[in-house]
Amino acid sequence: MVSFKINGVRRSFDGDPNMPILWYVRDELGLAGTKFGCGRALCGACTVHLNGSAVRACVTPIAAANEGEITTIEGLDPAGEHPVQRAWRQHNVPQCGYCQSGQIMQAAALLATTPKPSDTQISNAMQGNICRCGTYQRILAAVKTAASEV
Repeated sequence: MVSFKINGVRRSFDGDPNMPILWYVRDELGLAGTKFGCGRALCGACTVHLNGSAVRACVTPIAAANEGEITTIEGLDPAGEHPVQRAWRQHNVPQCGYCQSGQIMQAAALLATTPKPSDTQISNAMQGNICRCGTYQRILAAVKTAASEV
């Protein structure tokens, strides 16, 4: 049995410990904010926080969360008022929006460890998150805005 917190709520899972966190979050809990993109940790659409670090939920087994804590986009700030979420709205970052929960989670993890990142640090941290719409300039601007609030 795997025991952990997800978005602050204690949970346990008695199924396959190799099940990716993504499928637990989406199929077992019905939290649809974390997206399935590539299934190979290449696009970042499935990014969640595991013990405060950004991980790709499509390849991270639920067993990795044992006695830990998972945060999804729904738990980052339930009211959508995390500085990154506010900055995303201010800069009108999303176009199609599919990658945005992963982008936001990656940016939030960066700012938690590096509150005032340089442009290079932002680009390096965000490079594993792909935006097919190409909103990278707006993403950079939003991360910089959020950094000014952290």
